[in-house]
Amino acid sequence: MKLLDTCELLVTLARKAGAAEAEAYAERTREASVRVRDGEVEELHQASSKGIGLRVICGQRLGFAYGTDLSKDGLKGLAGKAVALAQGAAKDPANGLPRGAQLGAVAGGEYDPAIEEIAPEWKLRAAREAEKAARAEDPRVRKFDSTGAGDFLSQAAIASSQGARGESRASYAYVYCSPVAEADGQLQTASWSDTRRTLATLQSPEEIGRIAARRAARMLGARKPKTQRVPVVFDPQMAAGFIGGVSAAVNGLLVHKKSSFLGALMGKPVASKEVTLVDDATLPHGIATRPFDGEGVVSRRTPVIEQGVLRSFLYDATTARKAKAKSTSSASRAWASLPSIGTSNFYLQAGTQNPEAIVKGVKNGLYVTAMLGRGADVVTGDYSRGANGIWIENGELAYPVQEVTVSGNLLEMLRGIDAVGDDLEFRASTASPTIRFAELVVSGA
Repeated sequence: MKLLDTCELLVTLARKAGAAEAEAYAERTREASVRVRDGEVEELHQASSKGIGLRVICGQRLGFAYGTDLSKDGLKGLAGKAVALAQGAAKDPANGLPRGAQLGAVAGGEYDPAIEEIAPEWKLRAAREAEKAARAEDPRVRKFDSTGAGDFLSQAAIASSQGARGESRASYAYVYCSPVAEADGQLQTASWSDTRRTLATLQSPEEIGRIAARRAARMLGARKPKTQRVPVVFDPQMAAGFIGGVSAAVNGLLVHKKSSFLGALMGKPVASKEVTLVDDATLPHGIATRPFDGEGVVSRRTPVIEQGVLRSFLYDATTARKAKAKSTSSASRAWASLPSIGTSNFYLQAGTQNPEAIVKGVKNGLYVTAMLGRGADVVTGDYSRGANGIWIENGELAYPVQEVTVSGNLLEMLRGIDAVGDDLEFRASTASPTIRFAELVVSGA
């Protein structure tokens, strides 16, 4: 039986068991990966899973059950269990499934048949080619922390008594390389990776290895700068990490709990006019692109911050009901869990300046290429992370620095972004171009 047919059968069985509303979500996944170190295989991994989750509403009471037995008897037992759990739960007026125009019959997904046909030998060869290219790029690359490749395939389906009906397929492949460069007794590690929905667009293992080697080698001879307030530039990978911290602050549940520093600022300027932040589940070939979210709500593009002004938080159906808002198609889930709010393709829209010009505009400052530590407190916005990078002198990348702490406040940092690059690339579901902060505290010696 197809996954969608299984979901529809389970919804029917749940209604017969006493559910006022019922929603079934099923998923089938397969993943495989290889990890090598210095050409030797460290790990071969292959796994698959299949299961279904059932959410029911009985008089404002919620019940949830999941299982892997997709036979009719197994589904019947699951329906009875979910209804029994709901009948014993407390009432909550916010409980309820999405309904109306946001739902519909949807099919699609970002799927590449070539990824399904990848042989295990390809992953091993890709990892070894990345290592080989890294060694050839710089003789100071002596060993590796980790190098690997993998792929992931999934099929999902959803059906509900309120009109949700959807099915999707998805795939992605990835390669990563983390070399260690050594000189004069100093070791420096860096990494580079690429994840793509289609095999044809995946960056070559050789190029991944070369970039990773250059990133590690350029940090050799790093020193510790003095503590000072200076302009700070984040490269795209570090900028994406910063943007990821901001994404937590627009989670509608945290806003409802008054646990976000952005909670009271809807409709107000929270960033410089250079900043437009978007959550887009419809982005072509995006890592998190999908036809519908974890509740069957049709995917959409949500501008979160537009030219510095806060325009939207992210909601699933339950949180939207509590906030008297509409779902932004932001429910994320697996078959064994209830939906929760999550981002899709979350990114800072590209600007007009090339990254070289952004650096050239700094007389004395820091170009950040690696970060450590937790980062931000989403309640207060306080931000502090360890960082490594390249010191900027007179608009040029001058020398490597390490053991630095970059600190500030997320709201002040957003408002202090004075340059956004044109180098936006989607190597993960959260992405950003190069960004420059007018001034941050850099703590060193």
